[in-house]
Amino acid sequence: MIETIVFDVGETLTKDDRYWASWADWLQVPRHTVSALVGAVVAQGGDDTDVLRLISPEMDVASACRARETAGRGEHLGEADLYPDVRPALGGLQKLGIRVVVAGNGTARAGELLRDLDLPADHVTTSGDWGVAKPDPAFFARVLEVAQADPQDTLYVGDHPAHDVFPAQRAGLRTAHIRRGPWGHYWADDPGVADAADRRIDSLTALAALTGR
Repeated sequence: MIETIVFDVGETLTKDDRYWASWADWLQVPRHTVSALVGAVVAQGGDDTDVLRLISPEMDVASACRARETAGRGEHLGEADLYPDVRPALGGLQKLGIRVVVAGNGTARAGELLRDLDLPADHVTTSGDWGVAKPDPAFFARVLEVAQADPQDTLYVGDHPAHDVFPAQRAGLRTAHIRRGPWGHYWADDPGVADAADRRIDSLTALAALTGR
């Protein structure tokens, strides 16, 4: 029986529209260009950093993030950035007695912004808080610490095969792949994802039926 459900953040709980638009504006390239490059990187199985380095090959991403914060153009998360099913789905799971954890890649600042949203979750954290990021096995070891449940009783939900589904499966967790965002849509029907994911869903509200409660 599932005791804990752990959620990725970007394109699982939050839309990345503002994120990519802000980078396009900061780097002074058309937003359409960035969107096209995201698509190319998705098809190659890459990640956010790969997109930024296609735009600016010599970029030090961490330094660029700090420069944006200093300029007052850093990270922002608000209610409008959440997918509409997030609050009802997470709140419904808590009512069923499921422990709800949010743990995805992101800066420590992103962790603060997520906690400020006061989501219906028992624990909210990011890789920046922990100092280790997906797909590192150490990240999923930390996930299991905050899950407070055995791996087979813990479900990790995410959109990115290489960052979410595959490493969570290797860590012994149960997995759910969500068809959402560019990575989620592109890889949804990939045979490898189909084999690795215990469940494939189109909405977070589908999770309540999977809990066995």
